[in-house]
Amino acid sequence: MSTRVWRIVHSEASLGWGGQEHRVLAELTGFQRRGHVVALLAPPAAQIVRRATATGVRCEPLRIGRLRFPFEAVRLAGWLRRERVDILNPHSSADGWVVGLAGRLARVPLVIRSRHIDVTYPNAWLSRHAFTTLADHVLTTSNKITAHFQEVFRLPADRITTVPTGIDLEQFSPAGPRAELPLPPGPPDAPVIGMVSVLRSWKGHSTFLEAARRLRDEGFAARFVIVGEGPIQTLITRQIAELGLAESVRLAGHREDVPAVLRALNVLVIASTKHEGVPQIGLQALACRTPVVGSDVGGTPEIIRAGETGRNFPAGDAAALAAAIRSACTETAATQPMTERGRQMVERHHSLDHMLDRLQEIYRRHLAD
Repeated sequence: MSTRVWRIVHSEASLGWGGQEHRVLAELTGFQRRGHVVALLAPPAAQIVRRATATGVRCEPLRIGRLRFPFEAVRLAGWLRRERVDILNPHSSADGWVVGLAGRLARVPLVIRSRHIDVTYPNAWLSRHAFTTLADHVLTTSNKITAHFQEVFRLPADRITTVPTGIDLEQFSPAGPRAELPLPPGPPDAPVIGMVSVLRSWKGHSTFLEAARRLRDEGFAARFVIVGEGPIQTLITRQIAELGLAESVRLAGHREDVPAVLRALNVLVIASTKHEGVPQIGLQALACRTPVVGSDVGGTPEIIRAGETGRNFPAGDAAALAAAIRSACTETAATQPMTERGRQMVERHHSLDHMLDRLQEIYRRHLAD
């Protein structure tokens, strides 16, 4: 553990709450527990501000806007200098530019730029400056994102590192209560199949519902639940009606008791069609020894390894997803060892302390230079 106290600031422009925001808060609170001074730059209306404040993390306002950009960069540079910040870490595109520029103006010793999802860059020349000119090191959440960055931006290996989000192994454990979920009617021993995510178009809820319809039509008794809130909730509700799944699927809304939810599921489905890094919910499910079926998108196959820690299916292929769900439920002799290996993998490589240790190594290396 470092004997020097670092002053660490993260920024996040998003107003919502999802895996990325969870990662930001996990890093802040983790280094705060290790004795470092931390702070968050975020819009006052952002959900992460309320959660960070509740954990004792200092929050400072971040004002995002094209017209505000030069003035906000200068204002933040002054604040960073006064606070003698050692490490600055923007996370989103909007704050990456303004906070990154402020960090350079303030001569912050180390500017880290995190990237959580895999996207295309239509103007690669311009985007490259956000990850090179305005950053000393790039962090990604999956090897696939790292490889994409190295291809598009020609980043050398010593300027980019993959560090998936660490999991609290005590909180996410097979032992503990099971959540009471709003389940559809059905035999009490029918398996519960669920998705847990923000309701976004690329999370693959449409494929999940089509797979549920297939399984129902095949006579496979199962109950389906979707946990989360988001912008496509109305579309999901409409598709449930169109597929005649009103008696098979329930929307559970946002839940804070995610470990208990995962323990209540017989299978967790990750059906993302694009953008996915290493999904935190996948690691959390593995830590709880919940069987996982994941699409072959992004960093998901890096942790949901076919036949080793779970089952995979081609993204968007409802028939393949339905078959994988059935297999996970019925082939218990194969499924149980997968869950045991999944828990072991998380313990060895994806704990919260492992993540913080890896970040600490990066900080030490750059600050020593």
